[in-house]
Amino acid sequence: MPDPFKAYDIRGLYPQELDEDLAYRIGNATAQVLALTGKRYTVGRDMRMSGPMLKAAFMQGLVDAGVVVVDVGMLSTPGVTFAMHHLDTAGGAMITASHNPAPYGGVKITAPGFKPVGAGSGMEEIEAVARSKKIIKSAGGRIEEAVTNDAYAQFLAKLFKPARRLKVVIDGGNGIIGTMFQALAPKIPGIDLIPMYFDPDGRFPHHEANPLKAENLKDLIARVQAERADFGAGFDGDGDRCALVDEKGAIVPCDLVTAILAKHFIATEGPSAMVYDLRSSKVVPEYIRSLGGTPVETRVGHTFIKQTMKEHHGSFAGELSGHYYFRDFFNADSGLYAFLLLANIISSAPSLSSLIAPLQKYFHTGEINFKVADAKAVMDRLRALPGAKVSELDGVTVRFSDWWCNVRASNTEPVVRLNLEADTAAARDTRLAEVTKLITH
Repeated sequence: MPDPFKAYDIRGLYPQELDEDLAYRIGNATAQVLALTGKRYTVGRDMRMSGPMLKAAFMQGLVDAGVVVVDVGMLSTPGVTFAMHHLDTAGGAMITASHNPAPYGGVKITAPGFKPVGAGSGMEEIEAVARSKKIIKSAGGRIEEAVTNDAYAQFLAKLFKPARRLKVVIDGGNGIIGTMFQALAPKIPGIDLIPMYFDPDGRFPHHEANPLKAENLKDLIARVQAERADFGAGFDGDGDRCALVDEKGAIVPCDLVTAILAKHFIATEGPSAMVYDLRSSKVVPEYIRSLGGTPVETRVGHTFIKQTMKEHHGSFAGELSGHYYFRDFFNADSGLYAFLLLANIISSAPSLSSLIAPLQKYFHTGEINFKVADAKAVMDRLRALPGAKVSELDGVTVRFSDWWCNVRASNTEPVVRLNLEADTAAARDTRLAEVTKLITH
């Protein structure tokens, strides 16, 4: 059976891989490893069907360990991050499986100081304690309730300063973002919002709440074109990712959105470090350098990105998966924070497509998954390519003068993930065929 303890969070099929008993033990283990006894700790959940059961069990594990749990109800992952700040608690946890299909449940854990808990930062210890069934009991634990959505909406609304009125289609994917927009929309009157699939429904009746898959954006594209909207935005299940569709209905690659946001931060805050993940187009570091910024490449995953931002005092980071991180949001990611800044940027330009066009210099495959029996053997073959500049920051990256590719083993599936980019479409297709052969050898 697959292990629900992943590199960045806990995620598994409910109840086969993650049930109430394990959620209780994870809650109690979190209290032990993070030394939370006697402290206040925020807990929220998204709209998944398993959410109420897993959350109740997880909170009970904390309470039995003497933790004062502040239950903030049903909201987004960034909403829980904001609640930790607003309520001044010793971190917090979100009961979510993010963009995974409906049968999954999960937990994202944050330690005091907004430190993410993942591989190398506490996850192994929490797993070991939870699996050992070592339970601590301490007096003083209880559950308090707090409502923070309106305060979060007020915090976000201050970001919104459009140069002109916009018409925007939002696809909530029946995730949590519809709930968040209910609080935010009245506070941002300079925008005409056209909502789609805003009802939170953990069964995801229209499409998966994963805006990285093109098929999940079909309805959004059609609506943007029909409404002649300025752009469209699709969000994932727990509201920490945002993907854009331009006014023509074209999907905007998330790494190019990173470049646009980096330009905004360099213009408003000066040329600080701008962090991007290593799957991004090489136009991203080129563009950041051209604006006087310092591009910093990082491994994939929020725990690594947040750490890199902290080390380099970066004001912003972007990930190919549509996560955008902000120093002024506790180095955390927020789909709505990104959305509002992007709305400002787009309102000052003729169109979103006009902002993207100068960045479309190279030809990227997007991320392609391959099922493999031996990921290490694949990496070895890649390292052996003659003339390659090899980097092993995350998986194996090989760079040549006119193309590059990165191959990483998945943290969650028996697959390797390939990203490849070349200077021309023909070179991309040729190199993709060669690397595919090498991977499936």
